[in-house]
Amino acid sequence: MFGRYNKVQQAVLETTLRLIIDKELQATSMSLIAKESKVSTGNIYHYFSSKEDIINELYKAIVQFNGEYVTKNWHEGDGVKERFERAWTNFIKLSLAYPQGFQFIEQYSFSPYIYEQSKLDAYETGWCAPMEALYEEAIGQKMFVELEPRLMVQMSYGSLVYAVKAHLQNRVELDEPHAKQIVAACWNSFAKA
Repeated sequence: MFGRYNKVQQAVLETTLRLIIDKELQATSMSLIAKESKVSTGNIYHYFSSKEDIINELYKAIVQFNGEYVTKNWHEGDGVKERFERAWTNFIKLSLAYPQGFQFIEQYSFSPYIYEQSKLDAYETGWCAPMEALYEEAIGQKMFVELEPRLMVQMSYGSLVYAVKAHLQNRVELDEPHAKQIVAACWNSFAKA
């Protein structure tokens, strides 16, 4: 998830993610990040100007990773439904494979700790903008009812998020057949009859 960063930055980002998920943001101090990452406070400040800077870099890194993961093996020549199914199936796989990243995004996407510019950049560099374009394409091909594509993406996302959360809390099984059913239900919720 943090492969594009140097070892010091990786250690800080990985440690911060773990601490925030385990202890919450307010309990995660710079001194605790330094202690747990085994990176000196001075070295942390060489790369990050503040805890908020770390949180925003963490947010951007996870969003970029998620965007690449969700849209992997996604080719423009593939049909709309195929790309839809692949993207949302990838989203489920990603969320289960990287639960800390999933929890961080869910908990902090609308947090005041995340700068507005980071949120705007995330929309464009993550998977939201490509998915919005896919929904627009489905509407243009008369496959989906006409609604605001951005809203449609968020509606599908919300359904999938609750399924993943239920799975992570051991309330439902989210194996491949169930994942396919949920993705199909998302498609059917907008498909023209």
